[in-house]
Amino acid sequence: MSNERTIVVGIDGSRPSTAALHWALGQAELTGAGIEAITAWEYPAFYSWEGGAVPPREFEGAASITVENTVDTALDERGSSVPVRTRVVQGNSAQALLEAAENAELLVVGSRGHGGFVGALLGSVSQKCAQHSKCPVVIVHSDPAEQ
Repeated sequence: MSNERTIVVGIDGSRPSTAALHWALGQAELTGAGIEAITAWEYPAFYSWEGGAVPPREFEGAASITVENTVDTALDERGSSVPVRTRVVQGNSAQALLEAAENAELLVVGSRGHGGFVGALLGSVSQKCAQHSKCPVVIVHSDPAEQ
């Protein structure tokens, strides 16, 4: 999608990231853009060989299932035909999104995903994206249908 109009969306399986995808689908329908749904994974903070080796493909596989299921469900719920490409990246979530959005027209993220501090208005990923993105950023706080 590098030569096409692209909206990059961060997906982690959380409700805010699902709401971000729904918002991005609506925007893509209005503008004729395609969507690139990105999820990133990292080894857990306390990952070690002592507890038994977990192959990287298991972490990547879980991330792939998350992004594919989230996208499939959102497309079904909206009845949308927007072209969506999914991608799984190993590394820091914010950095992966910033790199993916370098040539995008828009970056859309949820306000807080997995790992957010309770009560925080913005998560660390959305805050970093808002501060460092080369394109406009939309931070979706909640699904309007749930308000």
